[in-house]
Amino acid sequence: MPINTVITGTGSYVPKIIKKNADFLKNEFLNLDGTPIPQDAATIIEKFKSITGIEERRYADDTYNSSDLAYLAAKAAIENSGIDPETLDYIILAHNFGDVKNAAIQSDILPSLASRVKHSLEIKNPHCVAYDILFGCPGWIEGLKQAHVYIKAGMAKKVLVIGSETLSRVLDPYDRDSMIYSDGAGAAVVEAVEEPKKRGILSAATRTDTKDEAYYLYFGKSYNSHEDPDVRYIKMLGRKIYEYALTNVPTAMKEALDMTAVDIKNLKKIFIHQANEKMDEAIIKRFYRLYKEPMPDNIMPMSIHLFGNSSVATVPTLFDRVLKNKVPDQKIQNDDVILFASVGAGMNINAIVYKM
Repeated sequence: MPINTVITGTGSYVPKIIKKNADFLKNEFLNLDGTPIPQDAATIIEKFKSITGIEERRYADDTYNSSDLAYLAAKAAIENSGIDPETLDYIILAHNFGDVKNAAIQSDILPSLASRVKHSLEIKNPHCVAYDILFGCPGWIEGLKQAHVYIKAGMAKKVLVIGSETLSRVLDPYDRDSMIYSDGAGAAVVEAVEEPKKRGILSAATRTDTKDEAYYLYFGKSYNSHEDPDVRYIKMLGRKIYEYALTNVPTAMKEALDMTAVDIKNLKKIFIHQANEKMDEAIIKRFYRLYKEPMPDNIMPMSIHLFGNSSVATVPTLFDRVLKNKVPDQKIQNDDVILFASVGAGMNINAIVYKM
């Protein structure tokens, strides 16, 4: 009998601190060369909102690190699945910067964040293997794919996949792009289920482009020349990322869908990384254009308006909230075919087709 890779439980943690667009009105935004941006902050913020769709974002409490958010999301996913955490074979945790304490300048990844989560969950089983992956924003989806590979190879029956990030700890306040980023965590329990009906993960596609694209996202110094040049912040080449994503994400999504027997007309939802509202919409439209089909209404749930871009956490958090009826006018039913997709540092792109 076939073995399916099935998500049996989900959880997420959305931080309590709300940072609204108006909270940036006193920021002094600078260009890459350190010169002031000629528009005032209010004009910059309004233009930012019209492009990204972001109205507010969430920041973690000062007492929480990324591994703490990951633990809270993981605990919720385990409870939702009903499994005994001692039966987990793997814990895979995707992040970018490790634990960065509030007001600190160092990233802490020793021990791994996955090991910290296993410790917090009080799992004693030594055969529960915990490790981190660094794959940019597509990290959680790539972790999901790795879980699928372990299950198909007979090396695992239960895997916990987590995406967690505290981007608010690595922001340059002089960079207008800093308004994009936020904190959060999402998790899923993935299990091997033996059954005659085909469901769960149907296919997966991944690519990495580094010839010209490796440093589209990078760690760089502040735009303010008076700041310590050895303190680094998340930086991005927004226009290049936009063009790269529009060109390559739709084809990766098509590659994943074409591996299945699913007609695009039967695709019910697309959970795409919450990076930029206009970019996400353009990607989905181009994806449908590859099949000479119009983009359906309500196909793309969005959470970026309220939660911003929490990197690896955006897709699992959004998926969890839709499953638990926390996103207005968005529902998933049994037998629905959905698609996960993401793009981010690497540059990396991935997509998974999944049947509920």
